[in-house]
Amino acid sequence: MSDFTWDPETYLDVMAEEIPDYRRLQAELAAAVAEADPRTILDLGVGSGLTAKRVAEALPDARIHGIDESEEMLAGAAQVLEPNRSTLSHGRLEDPLPKGPFDLVMSTLAVHHLDGEGKADLFSRIARVLVSGGRFVLADLVVPPDPEDVVTPIDGVVDVPSPLADQLEWLSEAGLTPHVTWQHRDLAVVAADKGR
Repeated sequence: MSDFTWDPETYLDVMAEEIPDYRRLQAELAAAVAEADPRTILDLGVGSGLTAKRVAEALPDARIHGIDESEEMLAGAAQVLEPNRSTLSHGRLEDPLPKGPFDLVMSTLAVHHLDGEGKADLFSRIARVLVSGGRFVLADLVVPPDPEDVVTPIDGVVDVPSPLADQLEWLSEAGLTPHVTWQHRDLAVVAADKGR
């Protein structure tokens, strides 16, 4: 991903072009987050900040800490998120996570950049920074059972989505209880809860 620079100004247009159901994915993630009514949220791959902004608007008492590996995207996120309700920091999904604890961790279209081993490791680390009873909401590309359902262009190098079944298994192995809240073609939203 280091060779590609996301432009916050054109991010929504690119997403809408490459991922026809992007806005629906965003809405489904926001619904799964709001259902948990968190006060502290960690957004992994905050990107343009537009999804975090949508979540913040639905949850006026929540504070969001967003991380992203793109300085350009962090600068864009800083323009759309309320500074008194958010913090932003540079980081990769492979890096140690902020200690938290967090009521909720969310990620939109970022985790598919990790291979299977990387996803399983991240899910374990997420479980450790969640409070008891906390939730992880994943909204991302998946490898659908039917190849006809692949609609999002992937390169197989930077983009390495995994089958949904594998990710549910890795989430369970991390000590979370996952359930699919929405799925369409090669997109899915999963809510994974940590026991009390």
